[in-house]
Amino acid sequence: MSGQLENTLPGKSASAPTREELVERAVALRPQLLEGAPQADRDRRVDDANIEALTAAGLLSLLVPRRFGGLETDAQTVLEVISEIGRGDPAAAWIAGILNASTHLVSLFPERAQEEVWGADPNARICSPIQPGAEFEKVDGGLRVTGKWPYASGCLYSQWAVTALILGMTEKGPDIQLMLMPMSELTVEDTWYMGGMRGTGSNTLVAKDVFVPDHRIMPFVPALNGMTLAEGIVPGLYTSSLAGILVVVLLGPQIGIADQVLDYVREKAPSRAVPVSIYTEQSESVPFQLDLAEAATRIDTAKLHARRASADIDAFALTGRLPDDLHRARLRMDYAWASKNLQEAVDLLVSAHGTSSFADVSPLQRLWRDLNVANRHALFGLDVPAEMYGRTLLGKDPKVSPMV
Repeated sequence: MSGQLENTLPGKSASAPTREELVERAVALRPQLLEGAPQADRDRRVDDANIEALTAAGLLSLLVPRRFGGLETDAQTVLEVISEIGRGDPAAAWIAGILNASTHLVSLFPERAQEEVWGADPNARICSPIQPGAEFEKVDGGLRVTGKWPYASGCLYSQWAVTALILGMTEKGPDIQLMLMPMSELTVEDTWYMGGMRGTGSNTLVAKDVFVPDHRIMPFVPALNGMTLAEGIVPGLYTSSLAGILVVVLLGPQIGIADQVLDYVREKAPSRAVPVSIYTEQSESVPFQLDLAEAATRIDTAKLHARRASADIDAFALTGRLPDDLHRARLRMDYAWASKNLQEAVDLLVSAHGTSSFADVSPLQRLWRDLNVANRHALFGLDVPAEMYGRTLLGKDPKVSPMV
């Protein structure tokens, strides 16, 4: 982790917390999050008290503009903080990541929309299920919208939501528009019944004939490419790669899971035997030592790739330029490769620990489930990022996906 945030962000106040200080706030919350994680898994939602604790620590305001009282940090800080939250409760980390990424999205909307969100409540929380899924009618001053948006992580704690619809077709493909709507005008359909990441409560948002004014509608592709409708944006956070920010916040919980599993398996090794062997302690077993070394190295590999990609996002943002195709494709590859290594590390660790990893009383079975759901998010499958990166290395157009 690098030093002062004011060294990377123009105009940053000297009194703003450093990256290290923000990570320490997450570390301080770890005991509370660890204690609440099993119940969150059973309840299919993180306890409100833990969400409020993250809010009070400023860890849900990492990407909120400073002018509204936010911290306006950077991708590297977000990665480190969300990873640390994940060492307590991966579901809470996933929610924190999505809520932070959603504030980044809202910061690209026109100023009037931002004022509506944060003017009265600088801690307002936003979810963002942005898969297009709505019917609409054009009316004077905006749209009337009816639709459903699944996988709305953080919706149980949000006051606003960013959703999407397809307004029509252009020569370049679908005209996808993002819409900002108050949660008071939406309902939540209880649909999140999953094998892992149960605590995220990623249910479905439902709109029935909701009016969305023009100033709360924004084209998706320009936002994805670092362009904004907001006024007065200078090179920095809000000219970052949006695809990069979205992947950062979803990789952080996976890093936290792997660190938590490694900690647990190392801690228990001296008190566990290796069945049907001469070893009364796993820690004396050479095969166990080799598995532990490989798993730790895979976790380190994941962190190195994730930190390089996050540093690239921040470096390009400060120049006000989008990454070129090679950097954008490599960024997606970095994160997908990191996720693959985290999954393989955790698989090694639970196997080395033994069959009891999957006992209901063991945290390892929950963490294994959480990781195997998290790394199957559409942004982490290795095939598409590998194809994009390979095409770019050969001088071909990498854009087989809009999320690059």
